[in-house]
Amino acid sequence: MEDEPPLVREVFPELVRELVRLLEKEGEHWLAICAWDVRLVGACGCGDDFCQSIRTADHPRGRPYGPGHRCVPLLPSSGDLILDVVKGRIMYIEILGRPPLRRRGEPEQGRPGAGQQLDLPA
Repeated sequence: MEDEPPLVREVFPELVRELVRLLEKEGEHWLAICAWDVRLVGACGCGDDFCQSIRTADHPRGRPYGPGHRCVPLLPSSGDLILDVVKGRIMYIEILGRPPLRRRGEPEQGRPGAGQQLDLPA
């Protein structure tokens, strides 16, 4: 049996808490519940220094999500958080123009020299 990718909440607990809070505020109660269980499949891989987006499900790059897809823009205190959702499943978390994400247990200032790009599989 293959190892499953880690839960986002295990790697970036602050991000998941923020997502849940913002989704509840938007009336997206079901997605708020689902946000606790999304997996960290990989980084966006675009290379832009303002992007920390993560894939939470496998999907072929450059292909539309198809029927059942919707974007859920959230209103964080800084930057942009936008979810791609397909038939109730969070497929992608777009994280743009925000301070670097902190991994669980990482000090407040983050890793020395840490930029915006996440050190995740692409």
